[in-house]
Amino acid sequence: MGGSVCRKMVSCVLLLLFPVSLFGADSNAAMLYTNGAAWVNGAHVPRASSAIFSGDLLQTRSDSVANINEPGSSITVHSDSLVQFDLASVKIEHGGVTISTSKGVGTSAGGIKVMPASYSWTEFNVVDVDGTVRIAATKGDLTISDGTGTYTLQQGQQTTRDETSNDNDTDQNGKKKNKKRAPGAAPAAGGGILSSPVAIGVGAAAIAGITTWVLVKNDNPASPTQP
Repeated sequence: MGGSVCRKMVSCVLLLLFPVSLFGADSNAAMLYTNGAAWVNGAHVPRASSAIFSGDLLQTRSDSVANINEPGSSITVHSDSLVQFDLASVKIEHGGVTISTSKGVGTSAGGIKVMPASYSWTEFNVVDVDGTVRIAATKGDLTISDGTGTYTLQQGQQTTRDETSNDNDTDQNGKKKNKKRAPGAAPAAGGGILSSPVAIGVGAAAIAGITTWVLVKNDNPASPTQP
């Protein structure tokens, strides 16, 4: 059974057995709601709601958005974004997120970490496009850490930062590479059926069986008809 099939089965079981309020740190999962096409670990999300686990890679298309809900926090993944989900933080590879939290959930982008300054209700936006990270504190103060130090961004303020972790990510002409992915292009499938260990094992077993059958058939030819 492929990884994507397993994910569907697990999601269905979780949706049947546990209400949304039970998803959290103990289950290492949260609820994912999509509006438009989205992918988790390269596999298309089959329905409007599903489970998402810590470490999963989520991508939205240019005409879609996604929302991740866990107790005390709501994370909106903007269109044309690629993020890695974690219960305590979301890593932005490209695009942006809007986070509303009372649990101190933060985010990181290009080597820059953005966290609520307290565990009071905090709302903020972080967008990482073309090497520039834009941060806006909508409600509550934020703590921003980059390669030069740690700063406080007060409620109602916004700022921009250049990425700090990709200074060596340059092309052959010495220019910083553009991280922007083609809109709607899904990342390489991490849970695809053909790439899963189980599928590979089944395929190898099938090939071995066919090869053995051919060898046995060739080693035992039919006896010629006696005159």
